[in-house]
Amino acid sequence: MDGDFTARILYLGLLVAAVGGWAMVEYRGRLGAGLRTLAAWGMIVVGLMAGYGLWTDMRSSILPMQQVEGQSIHIPRAADGHFYLTLEVGGRSVPFMVDTGATNIVLSARDAARLGVATEGLVYMGEANTANGTVRTARIWLEDVRLGPFHDDSLPAYVTDGAMDGSLLGMDYLRRYRMEIDGNQMILSR
Repeated sequence: MDGDFTARILYLGLLVAAVGGWAMVEYRGRLGAGLRTLAAWGMIVVGLMAGYGLWTDMRSSILPMQQVEGQSIHIPRAADGHFYLTLEVGGRSVPFMVDTGATNIVLSARDAARLGVATEGLVYMGEANTANGTVRTARIWLEDVRLGPFHDDSLPAYVTDGAMDGSLLGMDYLRRYRMEIDGNQMILSR
């Protein structure tokens, strides 16, 4: 056990003792009322947890990431200020953060593995300078890339062995479109 774990256990123990002591004094002689109050608060906490989980699951259908309107794609700005796109690569959906400061399409190792790329067999000969420092990259080709009505047979991309939460969509792909930012949305058209 490290010091943080011991401190957390001690803190939780003191918290349980304080709340338990208050409950014993408050509901002394009224055990039924105390159990009803405990059950009510338990249901409130479970309801809040279920509501949060439901919102997380439904958020993408309520607030769509991208919409096809005619021959253009409309992408709303996310709460973190970035734009996110989902591309179909070989029939699989891959989420990307739009990065106009990046040159290439860069896949995280996790996204590359989801696409069937054997990341352990890649030769990481390239380098990329990122906000997290220099990372090694391996060049691959993405086949059958689709964004709404637009299709590309084959595109170069890079897989990084660095720590990346998601994949980046750089200018190598974005230059294929006319790009416009209008308020809080990005519009891509060909």
